[in-house]
Amino acid sequence: MPRNWLIPVVLLIVAVALPFVVPTYYVQFISKALIMGILAMALNLAVGHGGMVSLCHAAFFGLAGYVLALLSPGYDPASLLLTLPVAVLASAAAALVIGALALRTRGVYFIMVTLAFGEMLFFLFHDTGIAGGSDGAYVNAKPELSIAGYQLLDLASPLVFYFVILAFLLGLIALLTMVVQSPFGHALAAARDNERRARSLGYPIFRIRLTAFVLSGAIAGIAGYFAAAQFGFVAPQMLGWHLSATVLVMVLIGGLRSVTGPLIGALVLIGLEEVLKASTDYWKLIEGLIVIFIVLAMPNGVRQLWPMIVGPAKDSDTKPATTAATEATHV
Repeated sequence: MPRNWLIPVVLLIVAVALPFVVPTYYVQFISKALIMGILAMALNLAVGHGGMVSLCHAAFFGLAGYVLALLSPGYDPASLLLTLPVAVLASAAAALVIGALALRTRGVYFIMVTLAFGEMLFFLFHDTGIAGGSDGAYVNAKPELSIAGYQLLDLASPLVFYFVILAFLLGLIALLTMVVQSPFGHALAAARDNERRARSLGYPIFRIRLTAFVLSGAIAGIAGYFAAAQFGFVAPQMLGWHLSATVLVMVLIGGLRSVTGPLIGALVLIGLEEVLKASTDYWKLIEGLIVIFIVLAMPNGVRQLWPMIVGPAKDSDTKPATTAATEATHV
């Protein structure tokens, strides 16, 4: 087995065995961390691979959670097969509308436009009576997967919930890896690194970026759906820019232009918060100092530690714009 695959395989074995050897609290905690890792990976598709710094991804995250709350039938469990696709489609549709407008701008203007749209959705749920207004709404029963009256998956079980999240996470890692390494991914990287050159080669920059932005929003919706299912509650704060900024920090900690780097960043940040909260009342200050140190010491994120462990390897995500544009032969 190549050494580059040794650590991922070991980590997968640990992830599968972990819920059987730790208390239920930690199973739920790790499930939460994995959900935030999915959200960070979604944002990184736009930021790291597409060069689109978005501050509205929390809106896609929270919108999917609200869809679950609105579709849940009172105190009975909602159908996973029905509510999950609807929630993801709602997030993707919002990303399509916001992206189609925001991508007509560049740089700081793009950041401000995404921030504005995110805040619009925040105040839509905060200042109106939709799903409880500022008080939020409860998801009284976790969704379940049933076919012909036979229950296949009951997310009310922490163990089942954990493995469902782990399965989605592995599937999304495979999907994003294929996207990044495909001709479409190379074209997206070319547009990120040198838009003028990519445009001169005939690539439809707007369409490429919009497709990536919509896919990113849909994945954020998956994370938001399962976050609402886990906590049994949705509130406007799930759509706020503060969450988008926190997830952006996870991406920076884990490393841009890496599929799994943001997942590592999410695990590091959430784990750090858990340890510091139990240790000191000044945990936010200490957390901020640690994050600053990580960003300054490892500009490419903690994934810089990877080559130190397994040795240098090829990284198709870090190819220069000329190479990426050359390889993007079909979009």
